[in-house]
Amino acid sequence: MRKRKVLADTAAAEAVTREGAEMDTRAAQPPAAALETGRSSELEKTLRWWDGVTITLGLPAALFVGLAASVGALGAWTAIALWAAIAAIAVLHNWIYSEMASMFPDKSGGIALFASQAWQRRAPAIGPLATYAYWFAWATAPAIWGLSVAGILTSQFWPDSTWSTTILGIDFDLSRTIALAVAVVSWLLAMFRLSTAKWIMTVVGVSLMVPVAIFGTVSFADSGWSTSSFTWSLPSGGEGLRTALAWLFIMAWSAYAIEAAASFVPEFRDTVRDTRRSIRVAGLVFLAVAVLTPIGIAGLLGQDALAAAPYTFLGDSADVLFGGGAALVTILLIGGIMLLSVMGTADAGRALYQSSLDGLTVRQFGTLDRRGVPARALTIQLLINVALVLFVGNALAVIVAGNVGFVLAHLLAVAGFLLLRRDAPGAPRPIRLGRGWFGIGVALVAFDAVILVAGVTSASITGYGGLKEILISVGVLSISQLLFLVRRWQDRRPAVPSEPAAGAAVAP
Repeated sequence: MRKRKVLADTAAAEAVTREGAEMDTRAAQPPAAALETGRSSELEKTLRWWDGVTITLGLPAALFVGLAASVGALGAWTAIALWAAIAAIAVLHNWIYSEMASMFPDKSGGIALFASQAWQRRAPAIGPLATYAYWFAWATAPAIWGLSVAGILTSQFWPDSTWSTTILGIDFDLSRTIALAVAVVSWLLAMFRLSTAKWIMTVVGVSLMVPVAIFGTVSFADSGWSTSSFTWSLPSGGEGLRTALAWLFIMAWSAYAIEAAASFVPEFRDTVRDTRRSIRVAGLVFLAVAVLTPIGIAGLLGQDALAAAPYTFLGDSADVLFGGGAALVTILLIGGIMLLSVMGTADAGRALYQSSLDGLTVRQFGTLDRRGVPARALTIQLLINVALVLFVGNALAVIVAGNVGFVLAHLLAVAGFLLLRRDAPGAPRPIRLGRGWFGIGVALVAFDAVILVAGVTSASITGYGGLKEILISVGVLSISQLLFLVRRWQDRRPAVPSEPAAGAAVAP
């Protein structure tokens, strides 16, 4: 019996290895859409590991979007404990993704594409589900960040603005106009090659980290810093557990985003070395920020003052610590938010592009423009964000709509790690974790499933959304299956003379 099991495992490993070789051969060929346009389907390998970390340096801004609300609802100690917990869990996810990324070094677009590779032999429909779940979460980033920037700017600089106008029956005020501008600027910057944009991203990311590091270190030496106002405000019993899980679901939207570095693996110069360092260092940096910075800021301002200033608490902290500088810190925060918006736009565009190359969605998304950028996918995302700003108009509600898919994508990706360990234990893994990580993976899948259920069924607890936002997410996930069927129909069509081998190159 044991011998038969060993033989079966060996056969499975050999099958995956053969399949991987075939996939590498197919990846070397241009996809059908690329042949149609005469444009290259290869992403440039110009990034080093610190570029991958730099891309994620704007993530403290994501933490700040929900920090004040969580402190007001849960009490400072509870909120800080939950932020630290979700950041630590996100780091564990990233360690697992480093192994998966090394198995699929040609896959851009991140963890959803890793999940697709793991699930394709057992349940092919999981691939497009995971991809669209992940894509929608990142594709909506400009809407989320645009609305957040609008709230920060109007609160800090134009609190009494009453400007508004109506165009084609749609009301525009200052906040919506700013949010639309952020979406357009994010799209324009994402249309540049990363080798061009990375210098801007580096300057912006490092600039934001300066005040973040100060608030997380120097604050503790200030004479006014104190934890005397901190409280634990969770309800008792099962209601308290449900509340904590609902908030962990919301916090996962910020913390789990540290996997973004995995989306750019094919663009790293040294695939294995740069992948390992970028994914892991990004996780550890965010963990340090998530633990230290909330304590520093809450101690400076006090729990109630922090909760009462959701958009201006960083500027208020600068005034307390330095006696001024609120405007400068606000500008740096907006720079970090713009970095996140551009990162999300670029990440989502690559996910949609790669999913088309892998046969998970329609061929039309699998093209690059003359600069080597997935321009068609990026433009589709711009239109979606414009619609969200105009017809949803609330950053926190958009977070819920995207986060259902985001947590689901992580669940499917870690479950894919477990499947690959069972189905192909001998497959090449340039970055290989120890055996104990299988058990950690099981625990992470269970945790993601629990917070996903809690988030869907308890959105009213956090006040971040409701049935409409859940239905938006379900609708997007349903579209993934429809487009997967369309792609299957496209692949069954006879090849035209201009693309004799392209159908084989992109078929699943």
